[in-house]
Amino acid sequence: MAVNEPLPGTSDLWEPEVSDWLLLENKAREVFPRYGYSELRTPIFERTEVFVRNLGSETDVVQKEMYTFQDRGGRSLTLRPEGTAGVMRAIANRGLDQGEEARVFYFGPMFRGERPAAGRRRQFHQVGVEAVGADSPWMDAECIAMLTHFIEELGIRGGKVMLNTRGLPEDRDAVSAALKEYFLPHVGGLCEDCQRRLDSNVWRMLDCKNPACHEVALEAPKILDLLCDTSRDFFARVCQGLRDLGVDFELAPRLVRGLDYYVHTVFEITHSGLGAQDALAGGGRYRISLPGDKRTLEGIGFAAGMERLLLARESLGLKTEAGAQTDTYLISLGENAILAGLKLAGELRTKKLGGRVKADFSARSMKAQMRTANREGASVVLIQGDDEIAKGVVTCRNMKTSEQATVSLAELAAWLTKHA
Repeated sequence: MAVNEPLPGTSDLWEPEVSDWLLLENKAREVFPRYGYSELRTPIFERTEVFVRNLGSETDVVQKEMYTFQDRGGRSLTLRPEGTAGVMRAIANRGLDQGEEARVFYFGPMFRGERPAAGRRRQFHQVGVEAVGADSPWMDAECIAMLTHFIEELGIRGGKVMLNTRGLPEDRDAVSAALKEYFLPHVGGLCEDCQRRLDSNVWRMLDCKNPACHEVALEAPKILDLLCDTSRDFFARVCQGLRDLGVDFELAPRLVRGLDYYVHTVFEITHSGLGAQDALAGGGRYRISLPGDKRTLEGIGFAAGMERLLLARESLGLKTEAGAQTDTYLISLGENAILAGLKLAGELRTKKLGGRVKADFSARSMKAQMRTANREGASVVLIQGDDEIAKGVVTCRNMKTSEQATVSLAELAAWLTKHA
């Protein structure tokens, strides 16, 4: 691999792709505040224990995928593999009074050492929300509805809401025992990961993507049938809230999500435009405790992979096409004209005239500079040479109509207002 190529699982972003990314960010800033959420930005690395303690030491993320390193002081630090743990650390650090809620949204890069695939990178990006301090099933329903609202605002149609519950922590021993009893006779035909998970994290065996494991999991006991009345009642209210909000959903009895901090509601939105790995976004209710803090924080949240959102948009023909790089292109003919062009470009920008203004300082021929103006999609070209400078005028060309005029500097603003 050439040294100037990006590392596997990473990429450089150029226009027009950047416009697609800005669309996602701007829609997040438009939709989420309507529900009372404000933007939060956290560091891209944290103390490793922030993630290990809350994601679970037996999860694939912690065991296989985290980018962990030591700083000069010997502390173990990790590039964030997901957003929730860092957000909760920030909220705990700021403080949350009894009965108070914190509703935040975020977006930015995350890092996992996964095998690169379509929509799955080692440096990937997520947009997510967290509503901390609310333990109501109605909050879960509103959070899922907000996610569907955001996705629809992006023009993405055809997504499916998949819904399940993990119940309360006190349900887990009974559920784990029932699942282990079911999977034990089949373990010889399962993948290496699932053979390990039988003792370490049996819940993850329900959503293994290996075909043989998936077939066995189809007949596994349903989590909902094994839960206590309190857990079932909470889930029933979430379902009722979604129905009242007009959100269609499907029950997904084998959906568990991959992280240990989840309780009660877990959900995903899938989309056929993503292929076999069809998860567009996902999340759930969680309880998180932080190192050195006796409190347990509860919340509901989700994260959507921004690369995957863009793939879904592209599958629907919504990808942004390349546009013009420049609106007004200044051609300077001769060394004397270059300084005049520099000054004129600055004045246009200060007066907010001509849109995206670019001055050519190359001293190339008129023909060569016009080729560049065409290539960059300029709608207007302004030409100055020694004659124009001496007379205090500018030759103005409308590149769409080929109309050309010579105007004084005093008249230039009016001409640009009409043509640029």
